[in-house]
Amino acid sequence: MKVVILAGGLGSRLSEETIAKPKPMVEIGGKPMLWHIMNIYAAHGAQEFIVALGYRAEVVKEYFLNFYAINNDISVDLAQGTTTVHHGKQPHWKVHLVDTGLHTQTGGRLGRLQSWLGDDETFMMTYGDGLADVDITGLLRFHRQHGKLATVTTVRPPARFGGIVFAGDQVSEFTEKPQVGEGWINGGFFVLDRAVLDYLEGDATIWERAPLERLAADGQLMAHRHEGFWQPMDTLRERHLLEDLWASGRAPWKIWS
Repeated sequence: MKVVILAGGLGSRLSEETIAKPKPMVEIGGKPMLWHIMNIYAAHGAQEFIVALGYRAEVVKEYFLNFYAINNDISVDLAQGTTTVHHGKQPHWKVHLVDTGLHTQTGGRLGRLQSWLGDDETFMMTYGDGLADVDITGLLRFHRQHGKLATVTTVRPPARFGGIVFAGDQVSEFTEKPQVGEGWINGGFFVLDRAVLDYLEGDATIWERAPLERLAADGQLMAHRHEGFWQPMDTLRERHLLEDLWASGRAPWKIWS
């Protein structure tokens, strides 16, 4: 199953780190945020990723073009002009790096990936700036059991994210970024059927607004409640928090060996 990762935003609230690179390439423990997210999915068997690029797309492309050299020991023979990469244990990933436009909104980026999704009826999607110990296998099983078009992983952090109202496990109302109150909010880590693409209208479509609101109104959006760790990286303080967790050897999202 393919995994879509939205990695094209400007990351303006983390400007100290994102002047020269997109937010998913900001490093935690010497590895890009994007690498951490992909490993979360890979730990549950995912091996094919579609990365929706925008701001500083070339930085992401350069990283993956040089992935083996960056992540292995290398020998450079300056006299002969040759380079040898000493292969180590590397992931069996297929990574599609797709430029979806500099100013395209989240829903628009997903819409531009339609041809890259192939004939797959179901795919997964998340943002390139959030880490969690989500049970991806359980999430996918939940989606297949309820039979609706979309599943959103819901979490309980600060109230500046999208608010969700339930009717059982069904999402009855989706409101992006309420000004007050706390509760279950959009944590990313979606499972989606291809039919959700019909809810997208163009590059200006914001996934968290009209598409999710309409899916909820149509009774097609279900919530997978995640009680465990979830942490976005929107600010320098949050980046330091993630860095400290990784350095401690107790990073909750490191579910791979």
